Amino acid sequence: MSDAPQTQNEGLSENTACGLAYITIIPAIIFLVAAPYNTNPKIKFHAWQSIFLGIGWFACSVIMIVPILGWIVGILGFLAIFVFWLLAVIKAFNGGRFNVPFISGL
Repeated sequence: MSDAPQTQNEGLSENTACGLAYITIIPAIIFLVAAPYNTNPKIKFHAWQSIFLGIGWFACSVIMIVPILGWIVGILGFLAIFVFWLLAVIKAFNGGRFNVPFISGL
């Protein structure tokens, strides 16, 4: 037998957890409450940013109730949120950080 210690994989890698936080709001909430992930500031940043992007998406849905002007603002909001979400997902899976304007400061 070898005396070398065996390493165990303790869950997801940091980059994977950061990227998965953006897939839906459910993994983001899980990463904020699960023990090995809620102590990592990078994962917490991506999880909170994902939650605030979801809130923005919901706000655009509510704005779409208003005819004509609401539709225009809502569609532009959806487009902006989608682009920011896509950039954030790509950066998160690559180990980077994309600060979404207005949201990353929260």
